[in-house]
Order: sequence, then C-alpha cells, then structure tokens
Amino acid sequence: MKKYLYILTAVLAGFSLASCSEFLDEENRNFLSDDILLSDPTALDQLVAHGYNKLRDATTYYDLDHQGTDIFTRRDIIAGISELNDYVNFRPANGSVQAYWTNYYKVISGANIALTRADEVQGISDSDKSRGIGEAKFLRAYSYFHLVENFGGVPLVLEEITTAQTAFYRATEQEVYAQIILDLDDALAGVDESPALFGRASKDAVRHLKAKVLLSRGYKDFGTAQDFADAAALAETVISRHPLVGNFNDLVSRENQRNGEVIFSLLYGNNPVSRGFGNNRHLLFKFVYDVYPGQVRSTLYHRGLGRAPTPFFFDLFEEGDQREEATIRRLMIAEVNSADGTVAKGDTSIYFPKVAWPQAKIDSKIYAVFNPNQYFTPDGLTQVHFPMFRKFDDPGVPYTNPGINPDGERDAILMRGGETRLIAAEAYLQSGNSAKAAEHINALRDRAGLSSMVSAGEVDIDMILDESAIEMAGEVSRWMDLKRTGKLQERVLEYNPHAALNNAIKPYHSLRPIPQAEIDVSGETISQNEGYN
Repeated sequence: MKKYLYILTAVLAGFSLASCSEFLDEENRNFLSDDILLSDPTALDQLVAHGYNKLRDATTYYDLDHQGTDIFTRRDIIAGISELNDYVNFRPANGSVQAYWTNYYKVISGANIALTRADEVQGISDSDKSRGIGEAKFLRAYSYFHLVENFGGVPLVLEEITTAQTAFYRATEQEVYAQIILDLDDALAGVDESPALFGRASKDAVRHLKAKVLLSRGYKDFGTAQDFADAAALAETVISRHPLVGNFNDLVSRENQRNGEVIFSLLYGNNPVSRGFGNNRHLLFKFVYDVYPGQVRSTLYHRGLGRAPTPFFFDLFEEGDQREEATIRRLMIAEVNSADGTVAKGDTSIYFPKVAWPQAKIDSKIYAVFNPNQYFTPDGLTQVHFPMFRKFDDPGVPYTNPGINPDGERDAILMRGGETRLIAAEAYLQSGNSAKAAEHINALRDRAGLSSMVSAGEVDIDMILDESAIEMAGEVSRWMDLKRTGKLQERVLEYNPHAALNNAIKPYHSLRPIPQAEIDVSGETISQNEGYN
C-alpha cells in the first residue's frame, strides 16, 4: 500500500497565459504517504473505521441470507425457476454469490491492513493500539464466519497483500474455525468492555459472536459437546448485560434503536457524507403497492426489494403475539384520494386479514382485501401482495428507485440480546438441558405478551427455529441458521412454495458454489465445492 487517497484538491486556478512564470506552483494533495499517515496516532483508528465501512457493504446484500429458506422466498407467482431461491441450475457464476464473497473479503482486507500497519503507527498509546487490533480481529472473524458457513473451507488471508498474487488455496473448515476462535480470543482481550463510542465492537459483541461460532462448530464432525457448553456460558454473560427491552414494539422503534438490548450495530444517520449509500433494510419484504387506489410512492411504505415472506412465516404468529403487529403491516392506509373517488386519504386502502374472510364480506368492501391463500395469486394489478414488513420502517427517507442510493438512516442492528437468548436456548438443548432452553424461549414469549409458556419437554430444534423466525426475521441470516441445524433441505421443501414446486434442493446445497471468477483468477488453485463442477 503506497498511498492513501483522501481528498482531490484543485490547485491550479486563475493563471495567465502571458508568461509561464505566472503559473501557480502545483502541490499534490491527492494522497498521504505512509510516512505521513502513520505519523498520526489516530491512523489505526482510521484504518479500522475503513473495515467497519466495508462491513456495511457486506451486510446489505441479503440474497444469500434470506432467499431459499423456509420463511423467505422470491417475490414471484409460484411458477418458473430460480437459482438462488429454488436451487435450480445453481451455478458458480451466480452474481449474488460473487458479491457475497467479494464484500466479505473486502472487510478482511481492510482488517488485515490495520493489523499489518498497527506497529508502524507513531505516538499511539498501548490501549488505543490494543483496542484497534481487537476491533480489526473482530471484523475479520465476523467475515470469515460468514464465508466458512456459506462456502466451507476458504483461503485464509491473514496479512496485507502488497503485490499481485493469484495462487490461493482453500484451508479446511476446521482450520478456518480455529482461526476465527483465535481472532475472537485476541479481540476479547483487546476491545473495550463498554466503548465510549456507540457502534464500536465491545467485549459483549465478541462474546455473542464467539457463542454463535461455537454453537455452529458443535454440530461439525470436528466439534465437541464442550462447544455447546461454552456457547451457553458466553451467551449467559451477554444476556446478563443486555436484558430484553420490555416491549417488542419499543425495541423496533426508530426512536429507541440504541437501547440496552443492542449489542452491536452499524451506524448510518442523517449525515449524507458519513451515511454513505445508506441502510436499505427499510426496503425489505414489500410489494408494488402504489398501483392500488389511494396509494402513491411513499416515504413511509417505500419500494420493495425482490423477496417475500412465505405463507408459513405469517402462520407462525400466535394470537396475541405482539411481535406480529410490530413486524408486519396488515392494514395499509390511503395516502392520497384515489383518482376514481372511491378511497379517500386516511381510509383503509389494502387489508390482509389474518383469518380468511368469506367472499361476500370481501365484496362488500371498497378497498382491496387479500386472504392468506391469495398472497401469490395475481389480481390484475399485482402479481404478488402480502403484509409488508414494518419493523425496519424509516419514515421520511425519500422513496428511491432501483439503482439510486437508498439513503436509509436507521442503524443496522447485527447483534442483540434477543438472538443471544436463542443461541443460549439452542446450546442448552444440544447440551441436554431442555429446562434452561425453555427458560430462554419463555423469556422471549413473555416479552411478546404471550401467556402460554413452553415446557422443557416441548422444546426441540424446530421450536427454536420457529421462535427465531418470529423474533429475528430479516435481522440475521436465516440460511445460516437452517444450515447449522441440518434443517435446510427439510424446511425449504416443506415451507418454501417456489422451492417445493421445483424440488431441486439437494444435500450438497448446504454449501454455496465457489464463485467461478475466483477459481479462474487463481489458476484453479482454488477448488470448487462438490456438486457444482
């Protein structure tokens, strides 16, 4: 790395052509040399901040996290085929697979630069250096965890690359997991217990991630029962420090997004410079609603990205579960008077009853009504229509078309105590302690306003996955949860209508194909996963 690009400054102005002697002298401000940059004690902080910024990119490409699961599917009529969602002709040249691989390796690259240069930063205190190294290792561990679970063994790149290289080789899954744990142990020693700045990785963020990593490793042939016990212990520590917010609606409120349950977030905000292209979660799981009477392209409802919840997801909510109303919107209010005068601003425009209405009742309404069995049935205006997500709403953010920055201002919460409870429940279940597993599940159900609690004998992996679907929908990688528990093929075929139609998912789909471009560039030193050759 020979230079760091900061600001392009125009230095030539107002010169006369009469004489060369009247030219202003040029001063190159396009870059800071290593010597200049690393003489600043804050240089390591800047390098680590670059890693955080790259994590924004990696965590806003959701295709591999959501599609092709039991609770999310493609936003199409139940026909045709899809590589990613339906597992039909899934190819190594898939663009979503390439983006996922590239974005997480960019985070790793940023972390490696920070780690390689940490000793060269002048004037930095030991505590600041230790914290910066810890945060960089946390970012690297987070990235490798997502890569190894999606692709299996991947190349372990642990230092800054300063020369052109093409030959890379896949480490084994066990080796990648060992490196992740090593990085997390170093991160735990280095990061702050309670960072002064919200958004920095804390010790609890490291503990949460390590608990999830150990939980996942416990299922592997190189894992042990101790992994589950250690995951539960780490989760308990985090839970004690990040109690559940009392009300789920308050938890997902934009006004309360920096609350005690949150463990780690990526920050965006309303500053267009620091926000970058912005958070895009407010666009998730929505359909083309603005063609209905009384609707326009809205700064509340926004446009939707190309995926939809499955009917199974909507069926999961029990009567009285407060998470349902906080997560999805069954009632849509008209934002303008309809052109034909049938719907006035403020009236009901679209409604999705939880229990199917008889046709006579539907016919008596002037607004659109969709029963649960009609979500993927065209009605002449839209191909698909379903209760839209509201938990990520970002009111007031401009409506944007595809290809334009989404400019979302909400924080992107990547870890919170609700998920830690689920990690603990699963770890206890796998350790044979169903009573403790039930305790954590019931804590979530109690917060949701449910009166019926589960007993130890009722807890199994499917119950935990169902509870996780309700609690964490859209917040974490559902695909990784299904893959970890060995439930991917079973639950996709049972609950994903498009994938079930094509019946193409196979056991080898528990790993994604290695991007073909990576294999080609490496001169085939990187090998392909079984089933994709």
